[in-house]
Amino acid sequence: MSDINYDALWQRATAEFALPPGSAHGPSHWKRVEQNGLKLAQKTVARTDVVKLFAVFHDSKRQNEFNDPEPGPRGAAFVRELRGVLFQIDDEGMALLCEACSVHTALHHSADATIGTCLDADRLDLGRVGIVPDPRFMSTAFGRELCVELSSSPSRPGSAIVMSIVIGRRIRLSATGFPTSASFIKKGY
Repeated sequence: MSDINYDALWQRATAEFALPPGSAHGPSHWKRVEQNGLKLAQKTVARTDVVKLFAVFHDSKRQNEFNDPEPGPRGAAFVRELRGVLFQIDDEGMALLCEACSVHTALHHSADATIGTCLDADRLDLGRVGIVPDPRFMSTAFGRELCVELSSSPSRPGSAIVMSIVIGRRIRLSATGFPTSASFIKKGY
């Protein structure tokens, strides 16, 4: 079970966020990850408390936009710092949350429904940086389905395919489903 003051968590995470408010990894991204995660959780049986917490924490300690190899572990440390202060969650939920945060930029797939939902929720928002999400990098069947739907609906405002067309290029993805550091920096994203 969990007792979570989401408003206080959002205020604290936003206040401590090191990047500008309009950052590609900032609060507007966190909100889209939450929305994606809750939509996914309707079919994945993921724990929604963990999904919502992941949305807030996963990039909250990011230090730069382009080549930051440790935002997840720092986010997980922030989770541990605030547990018992701004939220309560059982030990199983805590373990899932810390794992999802820690691996979200490194893990290709997760067989765990909750961690997979968190990873997919984040990847479904790659359109914000002009990357078309690839179904091969989704952990859940519903994530793959949404990914295909997203990439095949060019008229949907904010979709990844629209972002790629506007930016005029696609970015090479690493095995984790994220841009390779070199291509990300080279392209200026």
